[in-house]
Amino acid sequence: MLVMPVILLQTVGCFSAMHPLQRVLRAQRCLRWGPLASVSRLLLRTCRACCNLSSTACPSPETQQEDGVRKDFSSRLAAGPTFQHFLRSASVPQEKLSSPDVEDPPPYLTVDELLGRQRKVYLETYGCQMNVNDTEIAWSILQKSGYLRTSNLQEADVILLVTCSIREKAEQTIWNRLRHLKALKTKRLRSRVPLKIGILGIRSIMRGCDNMCSYCIVPFTRGRERSRPVASILEEVRKLSEQGLKEVTLLGQNVNSFRDNSEVQFNNAVSTNLSRGFSTNYKAKQGGLRFAHLLDQVSRIDPEMRIRFTSPHPKDFPDEVLQLIHERDNICKHIHLPAQSGSSRVLEAMRRGYSREAYVELIHHIREFIPGVSLSSDFIAGFCGETEEDHLQTVSLLREVQYNTGFLFAYSMRQKTRAYHRLKDDVPEEVKSRRLEELITVFRKEATKANKTSVGCTQLVLVEGLSKRSATDLCGRNDGNLKVIFPDVEMEDVTNSGLRVRAQPGDYVLVKITSASSQTLKGHVLCKTTLKDSSACC
Repeated sequence: MLVMPVILLQTVGCFSAMHPLQRVLRAQRCLRWGPLASVSRLLLRTCRACCNLSSTACPSPETQQEDGVRKDFSSRLAAGPTFQHFLRSASVPQEKLSSPDVEDPPPYLTVDELLGRQRKVYLETYGCQMNVNDTEIAWSILQKSGYLRTSNLQEADVILLVTCSIREKAEQTIWNRLRHLKALKTKRLRSRVPLKIGILGIRSIMRGCDNMCSYCIVPFTRGRERSRPVASILEEVRKLSEQGLKEVTLLGQNVNSFRDNSEVQFNNAVSTNLSRGFSTNYKAKQGGLRFAHLLDQVSRIDPEMRIRFTSPHPKDFPDEVLQLIHERDNICKHIHLPAQSGSSRVLEAMRRGYSREAYVELIHHIREFIPGVSLSSDFIAGFCGETEEDHLQTVSLLREVQYNTGFLFAYSMRQKTRAYHRLKDDVPEEVKSRRLEELITVFRKEATKANKTSVGCTQLVLVEGLSKRSATDLCGRNDGNLKVIFPDVEMEDVTNSGLRVRAQPGDYVLVKITSASSQTLKGHVLCKTTLKDSSACC
């Protein structure tokens, strides 16, 4: 039973008879949604990375043979479609793209070349939940292709790093890691299979961002906002439900600004409703199917499948979205609400489009709409011009809201951003570090208080597997996305009266919470149940 949250990838039905990796490589030929073409370019960049990190040792016959394969691959790649081809294809009508008369170009790699043949792959993930889910997507494809997964770097035949370049630290970490791996590749025994090293990046239901916050590089690395058609997302969720998945996360850089303009009849719809007191750095957008529509339709597919979404912007929480979260049992009562700062002056410099007061009012509004909602947030310490008073305002916001989960970072200026061109990174690094530590300390203290309100309550938990710290305990996540630890013991199965079972990954169980920390809840299990019938054992 699969439990893991997944990234929604475009499904290409017309390639069902092809090898999974071949389908990915050729998918751009049949899609109007241009960004999906980046999947093929991504895999091709991986192949190039493998070749560019080649060993400096004298070529053996095996190496010469491999070089011949590379040259053959390179010649086919050179003869393939260019970037201009993808741009032209983006304007081709869907009917023409789906026509059986359209002939696909020869594949870049043959089915035989894509087979894993029991070779071992080592996957290393850096960054946010989107990258974690990318890792699982990559592994599912590799596994079907005959690869084995290993946690031992030394025995790997293929090493894949999954990351992004949103934060400078993450990008620098990858470059340092590549230098280390190149040395590992150089020392590889010639008698072994040549080591392949590749880098993968992000997939989602929508890409890009139009907000243009002054610190953020996303609009320059991911481009303007564009969303997948709702129909393709719903079809994929249905297939995931049929495969037994119990949780799906809708992912996007600014996920709740989702807008599907592919249906002409919806292009004259009313303009976007923003959260009260919030504004945008762009003109109001008209028409399209919005996030509330997508969330409504996705949640109707399978009442036993949990639905999450991340990462949203606070401005895009109209009441219809909050109402859906409140009334649908399978939409998790957890909202990520990035604040970035508790100072209105700093928020203005960041071009966030709201004041501290408007943000706090939205918090109150959400908690009134969704009692017991779990909240998480992002914060930046030491942004350009941040004073000690600004910092203390952020500290006070952490105390006022009491988030359940937080992601806190010291500011690092990125080239191309508005801050890089117009502001000065004038907060010393030691001050940034000190302020960050203070924010983390306050967050943990307040999160512990918030999580302790769950002690004595019974919560529905989706089982993920064994606890990392104890072979006698299981772990899972509650509705608020907090980790819950509980003993692996027999329990009543309320779906089969009188039967006693042990919980398995993918099961829903009721757990009575007995203790809490800033990151974890602990308790004892009561029974196995379903999402729909979870009130039966309370």
